[in-house]
Amino acid sequence: MNIYISNLSFGVTDADLRDLFNEYGEVSSAKIITDRETGRSRGFGFVEMSNDDEGEKAIDELNGAEFDGKNISVSIARPREDRGGGFNRNRNNNRGGGGGYNSRRY
Repeated sequence: MNIYISNLSFGVTDADLRDLFNEYGEVSSAKIITDRETGRSRGFGFVEMSNDDEGEKAIDELNGAEFDGKNISVSIARPREDRGGGFNRNRNNNRGGGGGYNSRRY
């Protein structure tokens, strides 16, 4: 089960997150998401637990709980939406127009 945790203190580490969730069962992975440029925490992370029942219990008991001075939000992680990518992301779906001054040449 993948679990999303938000409103984390910027000082929380992967190990801190793992320790918190280990109280509820086996943690497969724990990851704080960091800014690519600064390396600083973005205030959220993900935990993967191998047992769904243990994951549900962790969510129920930790959602809204105080951790490292902040009340955290804990929920089941949803799949990331495809945001498209690259320069021509609107090229084939008719959402964007291109062109500009004098774009129609004969």
